[in-house]
Amino acid sequence: MRKVAITIGVAVAAIFLGSGCGSDDSGGSRTLKWYVFAEPSGAFQDAAENCTKEANGRYQIEIVDLPTNADQQRELVVRRLAAEDSDIDIIGMDVIWTAEFAEAEWIKEVTGAAREQAERGVLPGPLETAKYQGRLWAIPFTSNTQLLWYRKDLVKQVPETWDEMIEQAERLDTTIQVQAARYEGFVVWFNSLVASAGGEIVDDAGDPVLGAPAEQAAEVLKRFASSSVAPPAFTNNREDQARLGFEAGGSAFQVNYSFVYASAKTGAETNPAVKKIFDNMAWARWPSVDPGKKSRVTLGGINLGIGSYSENPELAEEAALCLAQSDNQVIASEKGGLAPTNAALYDDPRIKKAFPFAELLGESIAEGVPRPVTPAYSDISLAIQQTLHPPQDIDPQKTIADLKDNIETVSNGGLF
Repeated sequence: MRKVAITIGVAVAAIFLGSGCGSDDSGGSRTLKWYVFAEPSGAFQDAAENCTKEANGRYQIEIVDLPTNADQQRELVVRRLAAEDSDIDIIGMDVIWTAEFAEAEWIKEVTGAAREQAERGVLPGPLETAKYQGRLWAIPFTSNTQLLWYRKDLVKQVPETWDEMIEQAERLDTTIQVQAARYEGFVVWFNSLVASAGGEIVDDAGDPVLGAPAEQAAEVLKRFASSSVAPPAFTNNREDQARLGFEAGGSAFQVNYSFVYASAKTGAETNPAVKKIFDNMAWARWPSVDPGKKSRVTLGGINLGIGSYSENPELAEEAALCLAQSDNQVIASEKGGLAPTNAALYDDPRIKKAFPFAELLGESIAEGVPRPVTPAYSDISLAIQQTLHPPQDIDPQKTIADLKDNIETVSNGGLF
């Protein structure tokens, strides 16, 4: 499926490809194009301006905005790279793109002194998202993962496991906000459950290794979906719907990203009902599957890749390393709410101010896990969505057996 889409995309891409950058006719600095999602706070623009100034005339960074939707971002970038577009110098890559882009040779490997600089001080979790087959293919820039958010006016003892949380919510006659629509967020939930149960979805070769941990994960999905704690229409919930559901006051718990804290804080300024929620809003580690075993939660974020067809790959690599510097990661945190990948920054007062939960967030990111690292990830994600959704229809053993077959099929280039 992916190969066919790319082939079609090459023809489409030829219509809108821009010319390569190089140096301008006036002999001025080289313009490097940074393709990245349209970050609304201006943090990325600040970083680009900082690095342009630091370059002292050797290059300037121009941002090319990608859509906010991750699937649309990937589609646009893939079309250009498949057509060997020299306009793309630096790519703000979703962490799930690494294996696919590396295997297709659309990005350059980061080696030598650049690799040493890119890896220095980076948390283990984010660093793994930039690697494929032991080689570094991107420069870690921002990260994120989910925490458990709860109301301390209702919850007297923080649950450690999903079973405990469901039982507490049932006793409180309340709900738990999750991301259960048929989209990437549902895959994140399943991946986190599998990893927290001690398993993984595929091995290093990309082959499915779904076993007992995956069945445990499926049992959690089934129990939640079949219980009274699942909100109405929860199978349409994405991150924002979960946030709004929690702020509305009908839920004692939600699993979600760090943006929900800033959102509730802003809402509290004008809405008394949201203020009550925010004043009682607390955080804890994402629930585990087995008692006594720490959860391991799926990582998000942006890595910086160097386009293979850039006319200025050395400058692009230098610029990407500049963009990922600590000061620019701080700006991304303060203005955009994007968590840093640099371990030392979690002790920085600026990060602690931006994220009062910085210690827990840093710990969760350090121990976080990538989604399946394979060039076939996009198809595997669709297989998970189609096989496990809706979660109330799951038969743990049978459904996981079906999922294993479906992943094997798409990994070998087939359809199911």
